[in-house]
Amino acid sequence: MPLLFSGPSHAGSQVEEPLMDSVRAALGAAVASQGPLVPAFKDTEGRLTYLRWLGAMSERLKKKMPELQIRHEFLQAVWYESKRAGLDVTLVMGLIQVESNFRKFAVSSVGARGYMQVMPFWTRVIGDGDAGKLFHMQTNLRFGCVILRHYLDRERGDNFLGLGRYNGSRGRSPYPEAVFAAQRGWLPDNRAVG
Repeated sequence: MPLLFSGPSHAGSQVEEPLMDSVRAALGAAVASQGPLVPAFKDTEGRLTYLRWLGAMSERLKKKMPELQIRHEFLQAVWYESKRAGLDVTLVMGLIQVESNFRKFAVSSVGARGYMQVMPFWTRVIGDGDAGKLFHMQTNLRFGCVILRHYLDRERGDNFLGLGRYNGSRGRSPYPEAVFAAQRGWLPDNRAVG
């Protein structure tokens, strides 16, 4: 049985909203899509960019995830799921830092789970209903990225409003500002994360 951590997490105010059948179907297909977790690259430069990113981010994440293999698997999954959802990987890293501080088994006071603090109702709405799977790394990142992409689309690409919707605090600044501040620590030219 995994050890569950409580503590500061931010997705707890997120509310279940009715979804049109077409949106529910599209989101459900996005989380159900099975594909290799291995990033694909159009050219050698793309692969080198990824490898440089992986090395730099692995070093920054070392204190939070000391085991190299786990850290690399996590970073590879974040890269893959971010790119798959059309998200900026630094934004996703900032969100994860704010939501769970990179704790796989984080649970909010209202039950949001895992790295991206996904609310369990999402597994019923667009998944198979098994909220326990939200502690599986790829499942949590897949749901979190698909949900964030959905909210950004609803807000016509506005990161401030999309993050607020993800958090359940749309229109208020503390949460989006916290994610933006954390995001800056994951930009390639920064040497350390805050």
